[in-house]
Amino acid sequence: AILGAGFDPGVVNAYAKLAHDEYFDRVDSIDIVDINAGSHGRWFATNFDPEINFREFTGQVWSWQDGKWVSNTMFEIGKEWDLPVVGRQKAYMTGHDEVHSLSQRLGVPNVRFWMGFGDHYINVFTVLKNLGLLSEQPVRTAEGLEVVPLKVVKAVLPDPGSLAPDYTGKTCIGDLVKGVKDGKEREVFIYNVADHKEAYEEVGSQGISYTAGVPAVAAAMLIATGEWDVKKMANVEDLPPRPFLDLLNRIGLPTRIKEGEADAALTFS
Repeated sequence: AILGAGFDPGVVNAYAKLAHDEYFDRVDSIDIVDINAGSHGRWFATNFDPEINFREFTGQVWSWQDGKWVSNTMFEIGKEWDLPVVGRQKAYMTGHDEVHSLSQRLGVPNVRFWMGFGDHYINVFTVLKNLGLLSEQPVRTAEGLEVVPLKVVKAVLPDPGSLAPDYTGKTCIGDLVKGVKDGKEREVFIYNVADHKEAYEEVGSQGISYTAGVPAVAAAMLIATGEWDVKKMANVEDLPPRPFLDLLNRIGLPTRIKEGEADAALTFS
């Protein structure tokens, strides 16, 4: 079994492993940045199941800094990133599964995850949370009906699957890795850019679903061919990254690497 074979976690773990093994003698930090610069045209909607989406952001934010766990609240720490294709985007430190595995598997002292959020999303999220509408605990209405607030919110929001036809814009997800190579400081950004419209034209889904689904297909193909001979429970960073990223290049999620002013496709031929 492979744990987390989507994009993040998943592809970003392979990016980290590749950088760790081939681009650095010592890795000092890995910052995973996930930006959706697209627009679905609705007043408010989540890109995947609202229950999962909101639940992910109602707890504490854990990051691995200076070799120890650091706790923050959601939206407490924000940073503006200047990224390829999507430009300058605000992202917030967020808890995510791959922070836990990468910090332990690769022995890196600093691992953080950043996700892009617009002011409108943050405002709506904050109001819903403060009103108790993101609670998973049942409440009873004046009419005696027992309901779970979060499920009511989910019921009134647009179905994430309905967003795809009108979705425009692009995503940018990647790893900013800093460390030392041959005695010199080095910094690389390994990333992918996906287009919502192109994803819809190809498979009938928006880019978020596309970037989550295609890597799982690639992982299954590698297991079927024996290139990933797992036979145990493993994280993506426990496996060779080259076959995975090479296959993704060919089936719809090409990888690029930016170092300084240089920005090129990452190939394995």
